[in-house]
Amino acid sequence: MVSEKMKPFMANNSAIRAMFEEGNRMAEQYGRENVYDFSLGNPNVPVPQVNDAILELVKTEDFNTLHGYMSNAGYPDVRQTIADSLNLRFGCHFSAGNLIMTVGAASGLNVILKSILNPGDEVIVFAPYFVEYDGYVRNYDGKVVVISPDTETFMPKLSEFEEKITPSTKAVIINNPNNPTGVVYSEEIIRSLAAILERKEKEFGISIVLISDEPYRELAYGGVQVPFITNYYHNSVVVYSYSKSLSVPGERIGYLVIPDELEDSKELIQVATIANRVLGCVNAPSLMQKVIQYCIEHDVTVDLETYERNRDLIYSALTEYGFTCAKPDGAFYLFVKSPVEDEKEFCETAKKHHVLFVPGSSFACPGYVRIAYCVSYDQIKRSLPAFKEIAKEYGLTQ
Repeated sequence: MVSEKMKPFMANNSAIRAMFEEGNRMAEQYGRENVYDFSLGNPNVPVPQVNDAILELVKTEDFNTLHGYMSNAGYPDVRQTIADSLNLRFGCHFSAGNLIMTVGAASGLNVILKSILNPGDEVIVFAPYFVEYDGYVRNYDGKVVVISPDTETFMPKLSEFEEKITPSTKAVIINNPNNPTGVVYSEEIIRSLAAILERKEKEFGISIVLISDEPYRELAYGGVQVPFITNYYHNSVVVYSYSKSLSVPGERIGYLVIPDELEDSKELIQVATIANRVLGCVNAPSLMQKVIQYCIEHDVTVDLETYERNRDLIYSALTEYGFTCAKPDGAFYLFVKSPVEDEKEFCETAKKHHVLFVPGSSFACPGYVRIAYCVSYDQIKRSLPAFKEIAKEYGLTQ
């Protein structure tokens, strides 16, 4: 009965979601206040202007307009508002025609991959990486090529990257700021990566699309700048989600940018618009498109201070207890080195102390765990004695 193509997805079902469900089970057993769940990147900072926008829109907009069909690419005025904002912030020259509204970044990635991949095409990713990329590429019979992690800096290994580009390479996915490490790829890294791609395009006589997955773009701390990829490489596209910046992951709203500079851009925009429809999304949620427009027009921004405060508390405490991790410049994750080789064992030990996080093997980087600190400051404070006991159990602290 079950499709053969789906069986590998079942075998590799998301450890992140599994740990989240385990957290819910433990919360019922021990009380939610006694379970310290750091598994899911579910932002906890409310953005009240989102509710303000919904209330305003349902009062003032025509019902059929607000809840009806529109172009498969989304409302033209919403796309133009986003384009104007990007142009102002990053010195671009997009129009509404360069954007497609999508059902979050996951849908945006599927739209662009469906639009460009043929069976057997290779897509390069940099470990550690978001586990769902594997599934998205397999959806269209592509092959994922993994660049091994640099566990000192968690920056891309550019020499290995250059070696693994082949005539079958169709796309490269980067995630900046990065999930699960929180590192931000610098302008120097982006320029070097773009230069390699340009050389390889000429060497093999092919086109390689650089896909920048950017749901954490607005979450960068201490003035760190996230390079806007279309300014550095001609065959680049941007996938964005408002899930993290506006704390609306369940609303599934984002966009895809296809610049004019990209080869065959006009045709690709048409194909991607059709892909948005035939994937079954049809169009991004109509109400949320208008909410995004409202938030841009009212200069609604993410509360960076709350996440930075969380980061500083948990990073300082864990390093004091003897754990090893790089201090992240973006997103809301710590990628912590496991005190034992098998990080899944480390996860099981932590569960005995009611602490939940995700094994690094879920991100193609065993030996590490991901801790999502997009929780309340109070939860982090309450969890610290448990982390200290875990550290003692492994002999990291006295």
